[in-house]
Amino acid sequence: MAQSHVPRTGAVFLDPRGEDRSLRVTWHQESQLVVLSLWRDNVCAGTFRLSADEVPDLIALLRTGLDQAYDAARERVERLDRPQQAG
Repeated sequence: MAQSHVPRTGAVFLDPRGEDRSLRVTWHQESQLVVLSLWRDNVCAGTFRLSADEVPDLIALLRTGLDQAYDAARERVERLDRPQQAG
């Protein structure tokens, strides 16, 4: 009988569109992998295996995107906060 390895580290992210969509991220230390899986209605629709040595590149990409989003939001708020100049 095959033994199933249940990951100890992981997270579930819910999709704001609803319909029971989610992204599950699990670490598989024994394989040095992170598995990203897309779920809908408690059925796995697909998986992607990312080797542990590629995780820093993914994190850097996500961090860059987040920094850019924060910068854009800050610029919008600053524009709204500036008094309108008479033309």
